[in-house]
Amino acid sequence: MENKRFLDVNDVADYMGISISKAYKIIRSMNDELSAKGFITIAGKISRVFFEEKVYGTVA
Repeated sequence: MENKRFLDVNDVADYMGISISKAYKIIRSMNDELSAKGFITIAGKISRVFFEEKVYGTVA
């Protein structure tokens, strides 16, 4: 995974070894969580930092 600020659906699918449709569902769920907290989101993309926090727990 490159050092991008935002991951797209292909990045998430490749990283997690899942289908594109499942990656869209995961991104949508994470974006819904961010929207509920008042953050601006981009459909089909997720913040790399937030993604890593959700996958790994905390990021150093």
